[in-house]
Parts: sequence; C-alpha cells; structure tokens
Amino acid sequence: MKFSNLGRTGLKVSRLCLGTMNFGSYTDEKDSYEIMDKALELGLNFFDTANIYGKLNFETHWNGDGQTEGIIGRWLFKGNNRREKIVLATKLYLPVGEGPNDYGLSAYNIRKSCEDSLRRLKTDHIDLYQMHHIDNTTPWEEIWQAMEQLVREGKIIYVGSSNFAAWNIAQAQCSASSRHFMGLVSEQSIYNLCDRTIELEVIPACRAYGIGIIPWSPLKGGLLGGVLHKKDGQRSSNETVKTLVDKYCNHLKSYESFCSEIGEKPADVALAWLLNNPVITSPIIGPRTIEQLTDSMKSLDINLSEDSLKKLDEIWPGPGGEAPKAYAW
Repeated sequence: MKFSNLGRTGLKVSRLCLGTMNFGSYTDEKDSYEIMDKALELGLNFFDTANIYGKLNFETHWNGDGQTEGIIGRWLFKGNNRREKIVLATKLYLPVGEGPNDYGLSAYNIRKSCEDSLRRLKTDHIDLYQMHHIDNTTPWEEIWQAMEQLVREGKIIYVGSSNFAAWNIAQAQCSASSRHFMGLVSEQSIYNLCDRTIELEVIPACRAYGIGIIPWSPLKGGLLGGVLHKKDGQRSSNETVKTLVDKYCNHLKSYESFCSEIGEKPADVALAWLLNNPVITSPIIGPRTIEQLTDSMKSLDINLSEDSLKKLDEIWPGPGGEAPKAYAW
C-alpha cells in the first residue's frame, strides 16, 4: 500500500480510502465486516463514513439512521487493535431526526452529533470530523468554537469539509487563523474524469491552504467502471446511470476503447488519473463486495504517460484549467 500525508498534516493515510456508504444499504453486516477485514489486510488504513449512512431514503433527502456507523462500531468492538490500525473519518450536517436542531453546523448539533457518532462507532475519538456541507446560517465563530472544544476534549483530532466552494474554504481558514486554530485539513469533493468543476477554484484553494482533497464518486456511480460492457449489476440498471450512459455515450465509447488500447480496466484508469494529481490525498472507493475492493488495488500501480493524460483530457475535457485563466485572458 502507498501512503500520503493528509493535507499539510503529519498524518499518513492510504492512497485509497475505504468508503462505507454501501454498508447497511447494499451490503449486509457480515459482508461489511469481511470487506473491512480485507481492507486492513490490503493495507488500507483510511475509513470514511457519515452519521446519515445506513438505511438511506434518497427521496427524503438522505434522512438516514446511523446504521453504517453502528456496523463499523460493532466491527471495531471485535478487538484485535482494529481501532488503532485505522484513521477513522465521519461527517455531520444532514438531518438525522425530525427536530429543528437535528441538522446543520450549530454548536448544539456539532456537540450532539459528535457524541452520537462516538457512541455508535464505539470509540472515544474521531480522527477526522468532517462538515458534510456548508451551513450559511451559522457563523464561523460558532462552528470553530465548537470544534475547538471537541479537540480540547480529545473527541476529535482533525477537521475537514465536504462539498465546500472555494470561497467557503477561504472564509473558514481566515476565521480559523484568527483564532490560532488549524482549521480545515481536508475537503471531500465530487471529482472524477466526468465531473471536473473543482479544477476551477476548489483545487487551487486547497493547494494554497495545504488542504488535501478526498474525491468522492471517483467512478461517477459506476459510469467510469466499464459500464458499456456490463450487462448486469445493481448500479448499471439504475435509471440515473442509464440516463448518464445515454448522455455520455460517445465519451464512454472513446474512453473504454482507450482503456482497452493501453490494456487497463476503465475503473483503474479513472482512479489512476485522480492519483496522478499531487493535491489528491485519497479517492474514496465504495466497494459492495470484496472483489470490487481487491480490483481497485491495481490503480495504485498504473503510471499514466503524458500522452495518456492528454488523451484523457481530450475524451473528458475539463473546464479549461484554473480560474480566471480558464475563462479570461
């Protein structure tokens, strides 16, 4: 396994991050345990979850029940130094109940959500506590005061963000700096060959502030995993994926043909492309089976040539570089 620092910190995390959103939804508890055991065996030490993962209802805006954290907690409780072997990351923000304070980044919800996650995860601390979304109704003074308190109490070590705009990141860091607090060390953004908007401003902001980027949906829900050649599977039969296949059909034909030419699987190439970027810490892989997990390891050994990277840019053109050069002289 290869490792990198989490942003500007001294913390070493595996170049691939085990995403657990499928645990409890698509993958039962027994299989989830086996996947986590295999991840440790393969050298993955970076596990990511969220307080709303579990029995998700996608029609009611992600109102989950924390089941995934519970699965991870029961796995950690099995012992064998599991907790000491992993860097554990979770998130808060989205609704976990019906109350008016059961979501967001108020100091009240930060404290309550952290305590609830610690209980479900059966641990005394969270290594990376991430804000799942920006909360424009809560001032940064309140957010950082609450996070600082959790750090002082030893309940969290680092703070990260997810789905933040570049100006959100700059605002957060300026506020943290004025309080002599470290602030953000990571940002989880959607980033893949198809979704490259963060190249405009988020990536430059993270690079400037020493914030590691943890891409979610690196395969765009399976679209970049060789979907044209898959005849079955839950994801490939999903109506959303079918719509995307129709939308990007020509791109996908060129992409899968290119991958075939260089003798690599599309999913591995998509991950290798992300790993080629020095600001990327660890793409999140979300395996539903052990086979999907082990297959992902091949991406760590793929070195894409300059010609290959240029070809991928031609197939999946980004926004044209970083702002403002991407759109101004």
